[in-house]
Amino acid sequence: MSDVVQAVYSLLDEMQISYELTEHPPVYTIEEMISVDIKHPDNVVKNLFLRDDKKRNYFLVVMDKDKQVNLKELKDKLESRPLRFASEDDLYKYLKLTKGAVTPFGVINDENHQVAVVIDNVLKSYEFIGIHPNTNTATVWIAVDDLVRLVEKQGNPIIFMDV
Repeated sequence: MSDVVQAVYSLLDEMQISYELTEHPPVYTIEEMISVDIKHPDNVVKNLFLRDDKKRNYFLVVMDKDKQVNLKELKDKLESRPLRFASEDDLYKYLKLTKGAVTPFGVINDENHQVAVVIDNVLKSYEFIGIHPNTNTATVWIAVDDLVRLVEKQGNPIIFMDV
């Protein structure tokens, strides 16, 4: 197990956050995730790593897996410059993550707290959500409130909004 993955489990245990773990083959898309026959397919979320056009602000957007995001509308809601998908290089630079493993747990690796975590308001109604533990070979089922506590402990900004 890699250090970035072990860091997730260690922090969850340290914070006494209960979670359920499902291991599975590597997945790179929501479609692949659903096809691996996981336990709670309706609770899987989509995670997008975005940046503004000047590379000054980075956002990790957590939303329902079936939602589509309009980047122009999201830009307005965030009062941001135009948004784009961040590169794989930026994903690794800021969160130490690779393609297919985008997750809010990546903030554990964001030493300068530069990535804001944007959580869709609809997720507040979920009992728990499924996110990768810094690898795309497993899914952690965790309560949204516990995820918020973890992100706050790391010092990254959290924004709740309708995505």
